[in-house]
Amino acid sequence: MRIIIGGAGRVGTELAQALRNESKDVVLMDHDARAVKSAQGLDVLVIQGDVTHRSKFIEAGIEDAQVYIAATQSDERNLLSCALAKHAHARATNGSGSKLTTICRLHDPKLVAESLNGDLKEWTTVDFVINPIDGAIDRLMSGLRSSSFEQVIPFGSEAFILELDVTADAGDVTFSTLRESAKRIEGELPLIVGLKRQSEPGRIPNEDEKILPHDRVAVATTGEASFSRILRIFGHEVVDFPVAPRVAIFGAGKVGIRIAEKILEMGGSVTIVERDLQKANSLAGTNIASNSSLEIIHGDHLDKGLLSEIEISSHDIAIAALDNDNESIAAALLASDLGVERTGLILTSADLVNVVRRMGITFAVDKNRIAVDGMLAKVHTELPGPYAVLSSISDVVGICLPVGEKVKFVGKALADCDLPEWCKVAFIQRKTANGLETLRPSPSKTIQLGDRMTIFLPPDRVSDLEKRFKV
Repeated sequence: MRIIIGGAGRVGTELAQALRNESKDVVLMDHDARAVKSAQGLDVLVIQGDVTHRSKFIEAGIEDAQVYIAATQSDERNLLSCALAKHAHARATNGSGSKLTTICRLHDPKLVAESLNGDLKEWTTVDFVINPIDGAIDRLMSGLRSSSFEQVIPFGSEAFILELDVTADAGDVTFSTLRESAKRIEGELPLIVGLKRQSEPGRIPNEDEKILPHDRVAVATTGEASFSRILRIFGHEVVDFPVAPRVAIFGAGKVGIRIAEKILEMGGSVTIVERDLQKANSLAGTNIASNSSLEIIHGDHLDKGLLSEIEISSHDIAIAALDNDNESIAAALLASDLGVERTGLILTSADLVNVVRRMGITFAVDKNRIAVDGMLAKVHTELPGPYAVLSSISDVVGICLPVGEKVKFVGKALADCDLPEWCKVAFIQRKTANGLETLRPSPSKTIQLGDRMTIFLPPDRVSDLEKRFKV
């Protein structure tokens, strides 16, 4: 499969690397000479040129491409290049080639809304739109439950992957094989789908694998209520999460407003602090402002006097959602210094995400990482659910696979499905009258037609597993 990516920024290069790990044929395009030079180390064809120039698509081999992904910072350039890519592909193949799928990264909420109601596809022909904001907020709200989580990845229908370190206090699991620990843990041993040990590559652990202090594990679980038990098993302190949290949000931009809406939906209360008077007044005139659990404050989020006046220390959570990463970090750290127990950030820099955790921020989300995962899921558009690269165990990916009529093990117990040892089933999701239900993949569980299975495996094995599922 040939995939052309327009834009060699952080999203484009991470996406190119992930697709090369699957042995895909990847072409990366960018007009910026520095971006092109930085991408030269990737095992992909890198072309310097404008994504809105037809000649560059011809140079990239558009006639052989199945997917074009527009990943620049400009919505306009992304939309224009998607339209041009489709036209260039149709002309190069005389309309007789395979269909070109276009995936477009968009930031403008108005354009995203056009996509959601179906209008955007009609006037742009873009097949899929990626906007990571809602995904970033979902991860943030789950991750704020504990500072011990390195990452929390939702897989839909109450299914989660938790990435965390094993501490020296995890006596029931350390220096023991998974098989031995399963006998020792009351209830069930959490299902470990990924393991990373210092300088060693990440891997899928088997039953004879020993867990050591300071290992990093990726654990599959269902429901946020299970998070506390998992934290205790792996040696972490648990602090109860409030049922209806009181949350301070710094910034009344599109991200801050969307976070506020989510918190109000879950029964919490929100105080939004916005430095820009026009933004604060604009928010005051919207429907959300009529909610009695929302308070809008015009003022400086770095003004200690103002924060004391709004009793910032009485808030359960403070979330910085400013346009500038450094300003967001400063605001969250100040809130923490003034007594807020949980602090959260949505950032664009992966390097800063790693740094702020060491500063004491409870949880930070890298929205570009979520954009990459969203694009990977659309590349694998025949799959029914998310596709995610484990953030701290990047040698392992998780994909959802459909159980169709051609799958040989329909009607068999999971233990009899003869799945290869290099993969591990994390969830079985089944349609019910109330929607999708997430089931733990016990060996005796029977696989039914229409199920979807979330499986973790090395990225270079994705194609092999898709063949088994007749995808």
